[in-house]
Amino acid sequence: MSNASQTAAVPQRRPRNLAQGLVESITERIRGGEIAPGQKLPTESEIMRQFGVSRTVVREALSRLQAAGLVETHHGVGTYALEPSGGTDFRVDPADIATVRDVLVLLELRICLESEAAGLAALRRSDMQLSEMRRALDEFKGCLAQGGDTVTPDFRFHLLIAQATENRYFADLMSHLGSAIIPRTRINSARIAHEDREQYLARVNQEHEDIWQAISRQDPEAARAAMRMHLSNSRERLRRAQDR
Repeated sequence: MSNASQTAAVPQRRPRNLAQGLVESITERIRGGEIAPGQKLPTESEIMRQFGVSRTVVREALSRLQAAGLVETHHGVGTYALEPSGGTDFRVDPADIATVRDVLVLLELRICLESEAAGLAALRRSDMQLSEMRRALDEFKGCLAQGGDTVTPDFRFHLLIAQATENRYFADLMSHLGSAIIPRTRINSARIAHEDREQYLARVNQEHEDIWQAISRQDPEAARAAMRMHLSNSRERLRRAQDR
């Protein structure tokens, strides 16, 4: 077995959030020097086998590590460790986001944070970043049509916008929050909105399209407005449910 394969050991217990547990395990090895800067990480399949997690969990963890500046991925080649910075990691336990009230509080933060991120992304995004956002939306649409997992492409779309700001702190915060930012991972958003799943997600998809179109046009004010509308719609649906 190669040294790279030995760097990811099976954790002693399954954390409440598998992706965050994987992030913490690999982060500890990078910061502790067990995975050296420039060293290639095990393949996705090898990490899946060693940690007993799905490919979705591995990809979310790698996205968070990349946003945190701990690894970089070269498509078709692999993922490599970077020299860790001296800063401390931001910590939010997704397990604490469990009630409608918790999701509402998080949405208030997201409205402020992601509206500005969308505006900056419209000004600073590269063509490649725009294409990656497009792929995430196409995957969302495909999963919706097939009844599959829409959470992963949903989170990736929002994370890509944060990364396109070219401000690492936007991406760091989004990365550490992870898929817990998506309300339907915590509560039944469609039921709260009194809609069936397909109708609810089709509206979410259209709101995402409006954001992408504004970023594509490099229109920062329209991008801010579209993101604010998207997140405010979620907040208002939850507020009405809480009032009931």
